[in-house]
Amino acid sequence: MTLPTVLVADDDRSIRTVLTQALGRSGYQVRTTGNAATLWRWVEEGEGDLVITDVVMPDENGLDLIPRIKRARPDLRVVVMSAQSTLMTAVKAAQRGAFEYLPKPFDLQELLAVVGRALAAPTPPVAAILTDARDADEPLPLIGRSPAMQEIYRTVARLTTADLTVMINGESGTGKELVARALHNYGKRRGGSFVPINMAAIPRELIESELFGHERGAFTGATNRTPGRFEQANGGTLFLDEIGDMPPEAQTRLLRVLQEGEFTSVGGRQLIKANVRIIAATHRDLRQAIRQGQFREDLFYRLNVVPIRLPPLRERVEDIPPLANHFLERAREDGLPAKTLDQSAMDQLKTYRWPGNVRELENLMRRLAALCPDETIGAAVIAAELAEAVSHVEEPPPQSVSAAAAAAPEPLAQAVERHIRQFLAAHADGLMPSDIYDRVIAEVERPLIQMTLSATRGNQIKAAAMLGLNRNTLRKKIRDLDIPVIRGLA
Repeated sequence: MTLPTVLVADDDRSIRTVLTQALGRSGYQVRTTGNAATLWRWVEEGEGDLVITDVVMPDENGLDLIPRIKRARPDLRVVVMSAQSTLMTAVKAAQRGAFEYLPKPFDLQELLAVVGRALAAPTPPVAAILTDARDADEPLPLIGRSPAMQEIYRTVARLTTADLTVMINGESGTGKELVARALHNYGKRRGGSFVPINMAAIPRELIESELFGHERGAFTGATNRTPGRFEQANGGTLFLDEIGDMPPEAQTRLLRVLQEGEFTSVGGRQLIKANVRIIAATHRDLRQAIRQGQFREDLFYRLNVVPIRLPPLRERVEDIPPLANHFLERAREDGLPAKTLDQSAMDQLKTYRWPGNVRELENLMRRLAALCPDETIGAAVIAAELAEAVSHVEEPPPQSVSAAAAAAPEPLAQAVERHIRQFLAAHADGLMPSDIYDRVIAEVERPLIQMTLSATRGNQIKAAAMLGLNRNTLRKKIRDLDIPVIRGLA
């Protein structure tokens, strides 16, 4: 039996050596080169079952080579690696037909898993391979090279060739609308309109009219027929921001639109086709809202086809320096004085918890650009600004010793025992369930795994090591417990 051959193109000799050893140990034949010309010659000669290529090489950009490879050999999978770990790198790789994109530095086990999937995957239809890809040289919509942001880039890139409904969850100020706009701008519906609507900013009694439009005379003051956001977004994307604040009656109408693909305006009778892609976002825990009867469970599952979690800034502190520099540069472009941060200032920024997330950091940078007299900003200025920000946060009233003791964390075993007693008492007079053990274990496991994934910024390999679990076991638990993590489509 002939072993599969992997063609590796990377101008870094050390990376070629590492991949040769790792792939060889895994049972593959490997041929390596430091330039695109040799790789293309091998492809033309019919060699190789899989290509792994870097983006920046001395003679040609690896992304530019992908369409030629796909035209010459549609069945040959291409995996792209790049130290240029930006959203646009991931998007261009996906649009030009790459099977997968891996940011450098990469995890060897993850790369080997990608190789296995690529070699086992069925041949895609020719239409999907030859999809035209636009060059997008506009400013980057998202900034950051942290592992959490890399997963978001890869998810957005995969969704450029799909038209699925997306649910974005994250704290205020994390950039939910930026992700929604990126999904639209680089997706199938980029030729249509991107129409945002914030549910929290519209009076409850007007939400249905805003979404679905109204006819003349539908209510007092309706002097003309007015199209709603669904009609405005026809052929494009409708971004439902803060979907958790949508009132129940509007939830029911939205569910019907998602099920039937059509709606009527307020006061109207004629059915209108809904040709839109829905992207929703919220800072709330919608599963908790479902348990409290505030959000429809069936609507949640209609919207939560592809979940994306945006991490708060405190979980990706390595992204603070590039974000700060980006905002200072934008301030300069807007006419404010040019400013730079020294290393001590950058280190000081990393010590703050950023309750306002990326938006708060942007506001601080613009304020410093406008008001700080020094061209180079040091730690003392940052410390003073952050101290001022902290002083505006209302502190809780002082507790007595007994109150503080009462607020101390309850021992885990005691909390579990109390919970079980309450559960058994609640079912004492009725039918006792037969899955108490599974329920209790799930209630302990779910927050444990969620918090561990949060601590590792979504890195499942590190999380599995911390938990003492096999990686496949962790993946199964994430799936079985329906834990919301960043997922792609592969």
